[in-house]
This record gives sequence, C-alpha cells and structure tokens, in this order.
Amino acid sequence: MITHLERGIKNLKDEILELSAEIENAIKSSYKALANFDLVLAQKVIDYDKKIDEHEVEFEEDCLKIMALYQPVAKDLRMIIGLLKMNNDLERIGDLAAKIAEYVLEIAKYEKIQISQKLSLMFDETQKMVKMSLDSLVNLDSPLATRVCQNDDIVDKLNNEVIAEYKQQLKECPDRMEPLLFLISVSRTIERIGDSATNIAEDVLYMTQGEIVRHHISGK
Repeated sequence: MITHLERGIKNLKDEILELSAEIENAIKSSYKALANFDLVLAQKVIDYDKKIDEHEVEFEEDCLKIMALYQPVAKDLRMIIGLLKMNNDLERIGDLAAKIAEYVLEIAKYEKIQISQKLSLMFDETQKMVKMSLDSLVNLDSPLATRVCQNDDIVDKLNNEVIAEYKQQLKECPDRMEPLLFLISVSRTIERIGDSATNIAEDVLYMTQGEIVRHHISGK
C-alpha cells in the first residue's frame, strides 16, 4: 500500500516533469526567435518566464510542506532535496531562455546579422543536454546523468569557438560592434544553460548514489 510520503514524492516528480516541459519549450522558442528574428515569439518567451517563476515558488513550498509533515529520511530525503535543487536549476534555465529572448529584441534593432553555425550547433547540444538530464531524472538513470556531465565540455568548447569567431568579426567589422557583442552574450548564456543541465544531472547522481559529485565529473 502506497504511503502518504510516497504519494507526496510522486506528486513532486509529476510537478517537476511538468515544469521541465515548460522549460524545454522556452529553450526551443528562444532559439527559434533567434534563428528567425521573431520578435513576437521572443516577447512570448519573456512574458512566460513569470509563470515559470510562479511554478518554481509553488514547487518549493510543496517540498517544504512534505518535509515538515512526514520528516523523510535516507533515500526519500535525498530525493526531495534533489528535486528541490533541480527546481532551482530549471527556474534558472527559464531565466536564461528569457535572457536570450531579450538579446533577440536588441539584435533586431540593427541590420540583419548572420548567426554562426557553431552557435546553432551549440544550441542543439545544449538542448540535448537538458533533455538527457530530464530523462535521467525520469528513469533515475545514473549512466545517462554521467554522460550529461561529460558533454558539458563539448558545449564549453563550442562557446569558446563561437566567441573567438565573433571577436574576429569585431576586428573586421567594428561598425557592427553592438549586435556582435549581443551574440557573444547569447553564446555565454547558452553555455550557462549547459551548466544548469549539468547541475540537474549531478542532482540525479546525488539521488541515486547519495554522493555529491558536483565539479568532479566534467572536469570543472
């Protein structure tokens, strides 16, 4: 027979998966807005971030309520703490997606500029990391979570290459300084999304192994 604590944890997992779907949609929309310079979509991403923030607060309150009511220990406590930390990382990703949308609004004020292929590739890799980290949560899949941590190095490398590419363009086209600087900021923001996906994967490893692995797997 399922206990109240088990039912509460299941509800928390369902809530975090619902928030995860919203976050994945925000990332995809921010990239689509950038690729197409879609200002309407960019504004939608910015506006929707308020709802994501509200969900983050509600989830934290639910976690604290369950901890106060049932005083979980051992594996159950690790699960709730891991979900609570994951909730913060997901909210952070939502903020970063909204930040990219804000950059799109700024870039669109200037003459249309080419988006680096490596920036697009970096976005793809980061979206994969987010999806993998969430899949590792659903299945409590430690090997998949470990892969996410390792893939963070790929995104870091692409970020360095994208920034180097745009810095070279700055030298060649100083009159395009503002939009190029915004694109550099976009690249750095995408890299931070990858960092947050890595944090989620590390939280999964904490849930499954009971060991704090932050900063050790990806070589940071």
